[in-house]
Amino acid sequence: RACKKRAAELREEILFKQPESCHLGDCPICCLPLPLDSMSILMPCCCTVICDGCDYANQIRELKEKLDHNCPFCRHPKAKSDEERNRRLIKRVDANDPAAIRHMGGKRGREGDIDGAFEYWTKAAGLGDVGAHHNLSVMYRKGQGVEKDEKKVWHHLEEAAIGGDTFARHNLGVMEGENGRPGRAVKHFIIAAKLGDDDSLEALKEHYADGFVSKEDFAAALRGHQAAVDATKSPHREEAEIASSQQSEGGSRSSSKGSVK
Repeated sequence: RACKKRAAELREEILFKQPESCHLGDCPICCLPLPLDSMSILMPCCCTVICDGCDYANQIRELKEKLDHNCPFCRHPKAKSDEERNRRLIKRVDANDPAAIRHMGGKRGREGDIDGAFEYWTKAAGLGDVGAHHNLSVMYRKGQGVEKDEKKVWHHLEEAAIGGDTFARHNLGVMEGENGRPGRAVKHFIIAAKLGDDDSLEALKEHYADGFVSKEDFAAALRGHQAAVDATKSPHREEAEIASSQQSEGGSRSSSKGSVK
């Protein structure tokens, strides 16, 4: 009984430890933290995620110097067709690349193969992929291809949150609040806000107004959130965002204290 109690205490310590960064990590080219929004791209040749700023800067350089289009990271020539991109992705999957396996799961899901998506995400999660854990939590919560299982929802969300997934961390905060545990919800929101998550910061504002967050903790979360957001900014990323906005209108993520992402 004492061992189980200590194991639970250690789990709590791990769960509520502030990660140094979100699960996305840094762009391997500019070495700046990858933004939480969609301003990054997975290169199918090496399954490396780079920021839009570095991809945009590489495209401009290639145009000016009249160079062939290559991957900004591994310098492999960019695929010229969907078939070629898929072949490269399969090659990375065969090499047990967790990111590639998760990406393949997403591809299967978009094609309507829910069982295939579950199989790939389960394998990726087993290899430690944080995003796959979050995806599995969604499947178990909605009962997509599997029976609804609240215990597994919590497990996969916690694994994702421990790995730095701010979406998962926010969802844990929402669920703790729905279960009448505002203290635990606030802890999750603070961690996610300090990683730059806007929705969690908004949730904190509401909890602060309701008296569940101290002035000191709220101020620290505000400072942490701003620092995390500022760390992702660069001139190249701003140029890429302007160029993208000129081509198409971008959507925005909805924020709500009471909704799971």
